[in-house]
Amino acid sequence: MKPVTLSRTALALLAACAALPSHAEDGPAITISGFGTAALTMSDTDQAEYIRPGQAAGVRKDPRPGVDSNFGVQATAKWNETVSFTAQGLMRKFATDQYGAELAWAFAKYKANDDFSLRAGRIGLPIYLISDFRNVGYANTMLRPPAEVYRQVSVDHVDGVDVIYQHSFDDTAVTAQFAFGKSKTRAPGNYYIDFSTVTALHVVVENGPFTYRFGRADAKFSVKDNVGLNGLNATLRAVGLAGIADDLKLDDVKGSFTSVGMTMDYKNFLIQAEYAKRKTESLVIHDTSSWYAMFGYRYGKFTPYYMYGDVKQDSRNEYSALPTSGPLAPLSAGVNSTIKAGLQSSNAIGLRWDFYKAAALKLQIDRISPRNGAGAFINAAPGFTGPVNVYAVGIDFVF
Repeated sequence: MKPVTLSRTALALLAACAALPSHAEDGPAITISGFGTAALTMSDTDQAEYIRPGQAAGVRKDPRPGVDSNFGVQATAKWNETVSFTAQGLMRKFATDQYGAELAWAFAKYKANDDFSLRAGRIGLPIYLISDFRNVGYANTMLRPPAEVYRQVSVDHVDGVDVIYQHSFDDTAVTAQFAFGKSKTRAPGNYYIDFSTVTALHVVVENGPFTYRFGRADAKFSVKDNVGLNGLNATLRAVGLAGIADDLKLDDVKGSFTSVGMTMDYKNFLIQAEYAKRKTESLVIHDTSSWYAMFGYRYGKFTPYYMYGDVKQDSRNEYSALPTSGPLAPLSAGVNSTIKAGLQSSNAIGLRWDFYKAAALKLQIDRISPRNGAGAFINAAPGFTGPVNVYAVGIDFVF
């Protein structure tokens, strides 16, 4: 998604909220908070660029701050116990190689009673285990969410409504969220994906040191302004391969994303794991199964951790009957490269040091092994295979 430049109105709203006192007798109570990550990232190769999901440029051997750094501010205006408004602005590098600001959240909330709340506006889409705080590095043990799972769905929010149910049953707390809306995400390469209809269900069960989560999202979407895919589709129809062109459909594609996850924070032991499946009607957006597991141990203010992640392709990845020689050979190569997903697995070790009450220093080393091409790397040189070591150091903070 291309970072949407904050309008003057949105910027003025955030500035006005920041300037207001925390409570005024004749107006709403205002709460201002924020978060950020200041990080440097580099790899041990100049043959490809390492990126976070959706970014247009990454790092090679020279360290750069743009991959893992961001900054966000959130303002909440609460009129009474039932009505509030929340806006969140986020600055980062995403679908361009420039820092840009986006209005990540902007919703009104109505609390009907102790159990039910209704929100309307721009709301975070509950896709993953850490959807609401995936950009808040301080809230996570790892320096970044593992790409094997977290690059499968590119949309962060929807413009629409959701209903949230929260209730405690003895020692067990249950939260259920159902969201409905639409969204548009800009992708690297100057094209975008239009999600005309999105529905999402998110259920979280918390009991003692354990948290369990189930999520399901369904959408109808279209890939717009992708010159390469549009040209490939048109050529297939022109040479009489309309059936294959239909398999590579770009408009009104139905897709789903189902995931389960859990965390355990027991005494000094930390466990976090997630498993997800993506399915679509088009071979352009590949069916995948992905998962990761993280294990950590808290020793005072230090938390060393280890993470492993992997992803595999479930959909068709080759048309073996297409000609490999003659005038149609380049077209065959284009089709087979398009329907073949870039896969990878990764091992990561890291250390988190909570050196201050609202700040943590993190060191992380990932060893990433691409399969079927460059994996999640971009701008790869011919013959690039990996594995690649990626090094990062950063400070996460909240205020």
